[in-house]
Amino acid sequence: MKIMLKRAYEAPAAADGKRVLVDRLWPRGVSRDEARIDEWLKEVGPSNELRKWFGHEPAKFEEFRSRYRKELEGSAAWEELKALARHGKLTLVYSARDEQHNNAVVLKQMLEEQGGA
Repeated sequence: MKIMLKRAYEAPAAADGKRVLVDRLWPRGVSRDEARIDEWLKEVGPSNELRKWFGHEPAKFEEFRSRYRKELEGSAAWEELKALARHGKLTLVYSARDEQHNNAVVLKQMLEEQGGA
């Protein structure tokens, strides 16, 4: 299992493997052709309430991570993402500017902790 992270605004590459958009909202200014997304798992993204509360403020990231993990527990979208991670290279595509404090970072960490299982 190899999991990578990539902003939606970066050019897709053959080395990306399966590209999965993990945001509830489609990235602004990116066409579907440009993005080359294989799967869009809207429901694996944080709820609108959590996303708005977090506001991509690094100081809130640890609390965001905790709340987000709770949201994902037992969700069908989380189970689907874990299944996708078992089948080779997976790139989690996200639109946040902050490459260190976003939901894709949390998802990657969770997948690695669970071995994609």
